[in-house]
Amino acid sequence: MVLVRVLSHTEMGIWALFLTVTSVFEASKSGLLKNAHVRYVSSSDIESEKVAIASSSFIINLIVSIIFIAFIMLGSEWLSAELNADLALSSMLQWFIPGIICMIFFSHLEAVQQSYLDFKGVSVSYLVRQVSFFILIAANLLFKAKLSLNLLALYQFISILIGTITLYMFTKKYLVHKYAPKAAWIKKILGYGGYIFGSGIMGNIYSNIDKVMAAKFISSSSVSFYNTASRINGMVDIPSYAAAEILFPKTAQASAHEGKERVKYLYEKMVSILLSFTIPLAIFVILFPKLVITIIAGSSYLDAVPILQLYMLSSLFRPMQNQAANLLNSIDKPALCFWINTLGLVEGLLINYACFYYFGFYGAAIGTLITSVLGTIFWYFVMRYHIGFEASAIVKYIAEFYKTVYAGLMKILNRKEA
Repeated sequence: MVLVRVLSHTEMGIWALFLTVTSVFEASKSGLLKNAHVRYVSSSDIESEKVAIASSSFIINLIVSIIFIAFIMLGSEWLSAELNADLALSSMLQWFIPGIICMIFFSHLEAVQQSYLDFKGVSVSYLVRQVSFFILIAANLLFKAKLSLNLLALYQFISILIGTITLYMFTKKYLVHKYAPKAAWIKKILGYGGYIFGSGIMGNIYSNIDKVMAAKFISSSSVSFYNTASRINGMVDIPSYAAAEILFPKTAQASAHEGKERVKYLYEKMVSILLSFTIPLAIFVILFPKLVITIIAGSSYLDAVPILQLYMLSSLFRPMQNQAANLLNSIDKPALCFWINTLGLVEGLLINYACFYYFGFYGAAIGTLITSVLGTIFWYFVMRYHIGFEASAIVKYIAEFYKTVYAGLMKILNRKEA
């Protein structure tokens, strides 16, 4: 809300591309390491084995991050030129290299805490990160200093550093401060996480394909409109991603100890609860998009209204897909998830390219809706085959949820009247 009122459309577009590149890397790396780390540690009762898993995960984390830093040093100028971002994107990525190093420790500590089914420290550290970033921006504006894109990258690093220190304070009780990586565990993590890493890259590129193609085929400034709609849409998706973090270790344990019926129940229940929140939010935003955009970004971004409405329609299909991909990884089917995500990426590229050709500026938003619908249909049959998923159960659980909420509200109102 602050940045869209300070930066130009072109600067906001480059900022969005910077976040896209860094988040695709970090989310993909997390897919490679965190899921394997959480799965193996949460299912082990041997302390020495947990140390070996954590140590092996850390060394892979370090190597992957070094490779990404090398790409920034050698290939960021090419990437910046391809996305019509001049050299600004390349410069931001180079300024953010200390942040990438800091993320090695942040992501490792996050995986350690979640492997013990503890989410408190992760929640607090992410809050501290975001609040720190906002305070730095606010202080910059308070002192009326020029807010450059490179300075934003530096502020991002500082906020991650503060978040990492916070997360360490919560996670140190689980750390034994021993470093004992084992080749067997490195191989096992890569064997399990390799497909998830590839799947994560495909999935994250797919989820950001609208901004990348807008930059490539229109201009970097056009990305700012897609980014505005994506940010608002992202708030609706927050419960879905949070649920995925909780559902993964739960379904991993259920798959190992309780069987397919329990996995099916957890999936259906989670999707239905997420849709119970998403449906009313999506309806509100679809009916009042101008109000929402004006409050969040200002009147200069009203061209993003159709994009936002199409994204809100797409959001109704995402909970099922997001949780399905996460579930396949948790029940030890990462290869299947990888190939489905690869197919989805190819489909998304083709459909978005065709939509850009025929519909121009709004092509990516139209393409996103089409691919979301087709993807949901495909995932439905995959889930039905593997866990016996029933769409009717979703409707039943949503109805139960609303009845429970209504009964709770009536009880509160009756107390007040009494």
